[in-house]
Amino acid sequence: MEIIWTPWRLRYILQAKSSEKIEECILCEKVRCPADDRNNYVLYRGRYCYIMLNLYPYTNGHVMVIPYRHEGDLTKLDDESLREMGTLTRASVAALERLMQPTGFNIGMNVGRVAGAGISEHVHMHVVPRWSGDSNFMTVLGGTRMIPEDLDSTYTKLMPLLIEEVSK
Repeated sequence: MEIIWTPWRLRYILQAKSSEKIEECILCEKVRCPADDRNNYVLYRGRYCYIMLNLYPYTNGHVMVIPYRHEGDLTKLDDESLREMGTLTRASVAALERLMQPTGFNIGMNVGRVAGAGISEHVHMHVVPRWSGDSNFMTVLGGTRMIPEDLDSTYTKLMPLLIEEVSK
């Protein structure tokens, strides 16, 4: 048996199961204390939205653009939040292109549990860098993704580039 080391997933494994009542939205909780941004992988705080690394990424550089407003229904999100989501998504793509040179991106939302939303009560945009061949035999046959860089390293490299892109 091959063992793949993914220590950041332990938090996911130990968190409350979907059948258990979760007291607070994790996406709201992550931005409660700005002093904890690095530990929570919050890369950027805008006026209406913020950007953070996905704790359980599909690929290296997988970020989420998240409105501060706790809302699970996209149609009820205010215009300012939607506009800033677009602006921060564009900045995320530009920063990730500079840092990681992906050959493509998956960008989108899963709205509602049946659509695949892991956190259906809080709308958020996924920005997932992609490379030719990133779905290799491990993904196809083993149902396993390889994430070669730890989140702390990605955070350190991506944050200054993201701030530059947002400032343009």
